[in-house]
Amino acid sequence: MYAFAVSGADAEVALRRLVSALDGRFGVVRIGEAATDGGLAAARADTEYTLDDGWQAAGDDLSPDDALDRLAPDHDYAAVLGVSEARVPQIVVGGDAEDALVEADDAESLDVEATVDAIHDTEPYETLESLVASVKESPKAEYSGAIATFTGRVRPKDGEEDPRTTALEFEKYEGVAEGRMRTIETELEEREGVLDVRLHHRTGRIEAGEDIVFVVVLAGHREEAFRAVEDGINRLKDEVPLFKKEVTEAETFWVHQRD
Repeated sequence: MYAFAVSGADAEVALRRLVSALDGRFGVVRIGEAATDGGLAAARADTEYTLDDGWQAAGDDLSPDDALDRLAPDHDYAAVLGVSEARVPQIVVGGDAEDALVEADDAESLDVEATVDAIHDTEPYETLESLVASVKESPKAEYSGAIATFTGRVRPKDGEEDPRTTALEFEKYEGVAEGRMRTIETELEEREGVLDVRLHHRTGRIEAGEDIVFVVVLAGHREEAFRAVEDGINRLKDEVPLFKKEVTEAETFWVHQRD
């Protein structure tokens, strides 16, 4: 799923223009003042969450990231409408923002084609659930008797006396890391009994306790699935060019400079 946020004075109209150019299931997460604007769901969205003082769909406290996690398994796109701390690329229309993916003075001046291309160049928003849903849709799924997964997360502490790790920050070697992961997937799928493989590693800042990396394997039997999962994460760590910065309560450092 591709996820992005649209904010600014002309966000609602800009989003209407964008969704008309995107094919697939579409979800919208409305935040704050955007929660009361209305109108978009009837026009285009397949699913819409409204987050204001608590969210208006079930009774839980739902954050923008929680809502995106719920949309990821069965939507192609999701837009957060309104000012949000959701960690997704920002499209700003009639406003200012640092590190915006796209900026425009108003909705009419937004270059829709270029913005859609920019969205497709971003890293997809994946969760363990969305990757499992993806392999279940594989043409080879009817031959599968097992799905095995691995989830790596930010470990707050190695030992009792260690300073607490508050976050990790990851950067990929652009143009190389994704290609290497696709190669590992393909080579694992060439094994007897391994039907489909998904590797995904998040980038940017990831807080303590949050998920970092996923490996999902669809296989004929559990033995092939378990072996492929283990080899998949080991090869990802050994072969994919990723740079990790560790932020602790005591210091911040690039991990490769300590090795």
